[in-house]
Amino acid sequence: MSEAPIKPKIGSYHRHLLICTGPRCTQNGEAQALFDSLGAKLKAAGLDQGELRVKRTRVACFAACKGGPVMCVQPDGTWYYRVDDAAMNRIVEEHLRDGKPVAEHVFHQAGEEG
Repeated sequence: MSEAPIKPKIGSYHRHLLICTGPRCTQNGEAQALFDSLGAKLKAAGLDQGELRVKRTRVACFAACKGGPVMCVQPDGTWYYRVDDAAMNRIVEEHLRDGKPVAEHVFHQAGEEG
């Protein structure tokens, strides 16, 4: 008799931030650098643990290859484009911590047309 596979575990989180680090999103590694900077940004905002913890994940391609770096905040269904360091700082503080999306960088919101 084979043993049941061990179920993976993930700590609880409030939001999940997905960042495209694929080569078609940014040519010079900007998205990877943005992802790499997130740990310190989330910690500084108090989002690395506790009730508002944000989980971050790299993805290879969203098939939305214009205007990168592109990222998505779930479960909110908010999609951001042209996310540079300044935009990321605002997204961390205003959206991830305070719950208000940064409208000028949103290119799609789940449940809305356009």
